Amino acid sequence: MAALEETKAEQTPIIFLDDVHVTFKTRTGSILHPNKVHAVRGVTLKLMPGETLGIVGESGCGKSTTANVMCGLQKPTSGHVYFKGKDVTNRTAADRRTIGRVISVVFQDPATALNARMSVHDQLIDPLLVHGIGTAEERERRAFDLIEMVGLPASVMEALPGQLSGGQRQRVAIARALSLKPDAIIADEPTSALDVSVRAQILNLLMDLKHELNLAMVFISHDIQTVRYISDRIVVMNGGLAVEEGTAQEVFSNPKDDYTRLLLGAAPSLLHPDESVLKPRA
Repeated sequence: MAALEETKAEQTPIIFLDDVHVTFKTRTGSILHPNKVHAVRGVTLKLMPGETLGIVGESGCGKSTTANVMCGLQKPTSGHVYFKGKDVTNRTAADRRTIGRVISVVFQDPATALNARMSVHDQLIDPLLVHGIGTAEERERRAFDLIEMVGLPASVMEALPGQLSGGQRQRVAIARALSLKPDAIIADEPTSALDVSVRAQILNLLMDLKHELNLAMVFISHDIQTVRYISDRIVVMNGGLAVEEGTAQEVFSNPKDDYTRLLLGAAPSLLHPDESVLKPRA
């Protein structure tokens, strides 16, 4: 019985979006009939435990809005959102708190994601304080473990974000995202604000952490070549629609949608020209 329950838990998606639509009202049009933008149109997808789901598409395709729905930052206009099998479309404060401990977000620009007036130490301790986790001694130990986990020296703990390089700031942001031991991380363009020379380093770090901690991950990027290296499954979005979904191998070897073929043929890689700096996916 225990083995059956464990198998069932493994098969339950961490997040399941069921026919999700997101519509925004614009400032154009009349007061009674404002124009609308359909950012997401009937997207259905699942994030399974331990897998990396890549979402790729050009700017305005709806990929970041989809990710915001997944982590609770955006409520869908219609459709349903399930968290570990529970419908949390109209989530309560308790639901948001639970989801916040299980799903963390790494944003595009670490310079704005981190508090410029807080030291690295305080930024790592803060999530633990908010959720009431551990004693003061345990929180201190966790903070130093996190900074070591992302490959930074303990000397950065008293630094402010403005005193660090872009790559170091993104490592701090990743460490903070891991502070609550989440089941999944949503990484929204985590390398696009960085120098070319450090992008592969951050991608390798994310892949190492994924395997060491058995993390699920949603990786969002413009660059389908980057998504290829890090993802188990890929969702290609265009105009708010998920136009193609499959394993990384399926999408690259046999793309079915014209837009996917366009991305594969036209999009330059945002990585370093020497792709050998990336570790092969396990």
